[in-house]
Amino acid sequence: MILALVAAFAFACLPAPAMAAGKCTGKFVNPITDVCWSCLFPLSLGGAKLWPGRPDTDNPDIPICACGSPVPRIGLAIGFWEPARLVDVTTKPWCFPNLGGMKLDPGLDIGHGQYTGPELGGGRTSNTANWQAHYYVYPLLYWMEILTDFLCFESASFDIAYMTEIDPLWNDDTLTTLINPEVALFANPLAVAACAGDCAAATAKLPIDKMFWCDGCNGSMFPMNGNVAAHNSPVQSSRLAAERLLFKMHRQGLAWGTAGSKALCGKYIMPILKKSQYRIQMTNPISTVNGKYACSPIGASTMPPDAGRSYPVGGEDFGYLLWRKRNCCML
Repeated sequence: MILALVAAFAFACLPAPAMAAGKCTGKFVNPITDVCWSCLFPLSLGGAKLWPGRPDTDNPDIPICACGSPVPRIGLAIGFWEPARLVDVTTKPWCFPNLGGMKLDPGLDIGHGQYTGPELGGGRTSNTANWQAHYYVYPLLYWMEILTDFLCFESASFDIAYMTEIDPLWNDDTLTTLINPEVALFANPLAVAACAGDCAAATAKLPIDKMFWCDGCNGSMFPMNGNVAAHNSPVQSSRLAAERLLFKMHRQGLAWGTAGSKALCGKYIMPILKKSQYRIQMTNPISTVNGKYACSPIGASTMPPDAGRSYPVGGEDFGYLLWRKRNCCML
């Protein structure tokens, strides 16, 4: 009897990593009901707005552009927002919420994540989290053939482009410095305090691109991995993990710049993420499809759009749709 009581007490006192073991949940993204189609706007021609919408990045002032060599072709400089990428964020390794909650079993017992909520924090001033994430190529506008023969759409197929479970840098802060050595410059109270301004700017309109080390209200972009030192809520820290993964993709050359005059004739290398180029929309567990903050900028507060969208058991695995600004010379 004593042994049974001791075993029961020990099980009850297990720390938060026990939360990582559980059923993978999620749903496939329905392009009709789970996508905020108003996030396509604004549409622009040069510096003129053809269709108003949410806060926008700067567009080329001149509506005429030329691309190609040796004889350049003349076109129109257009700007629009496109649903381009999906991201899974979960504490369960090999769990894919945006693929209907599918869970693979490759036989590798690695990558178990966890997060500690306020009730499990043991009186600590901050709680921590560790997430796994997956990065999908998701050129939705091209698949749906909304505009046929429109060369500005990315002509790619659906693909799982990156899985952090097999990345040794994702769970190790020391190894992560190999791709973000500048972390040493911003690991100080002054740099951290400056992120409050980025939080306010991202929530009100657009993030401050020059403050690339900040993820606004969500925390710091460094280290570029799934270890979150300040976990305030599952939505906040899962968004931070998703946005860090996006920065990591740019740093490793797997994501490129698509916004601004420089992108009119093609994508360009962007090792330092231009945060204003993206918006992020939740697709799992509950899609945000309408309202001002349905697809909020990187670093914006998670309170207006996503409060209450995380819940026990069935709402602990997250999916996000990345909207990408595209400036293109339509020939």
